[in-house]
Amino acid sequence: MAQKGTSQYEAGVKRKSMPDDGTRQLLQWGSSIVGTGVVAGILLETVLGGFSRTGASTNAGWFALIVVLGCVPFGGMLLTLGVAKWLRNRRLGRG
Repeated sequence: MAQKGTSQYEAGVKRKSMPDDGTRQLLQWGSSIVGTGVVAGILLETVLGGFSRTGASTNAGWFALIVVLGCVPFGGMLLTLGVAKWLRNRRLGRG
């Protein structure tokens, strides 16, 4: 019989639960930041006049270009770190 305060999985085998190490937050924030950059890029191309070798054609286009160039690399870095931590936690959970 499981003791009070333990889950079904811990009842059979006593193992330490993994502390919240921020993996979920990295995945959430990374994907939302990348999503913001992608949406800004789509808006830049479709609504805000697009861009050429010399830059965007409108002021709002320049702002969208700045958002894209800031969000996609930073969000991609967060998302990559989150995926790496998720894979590591998954591997450690099996072992």
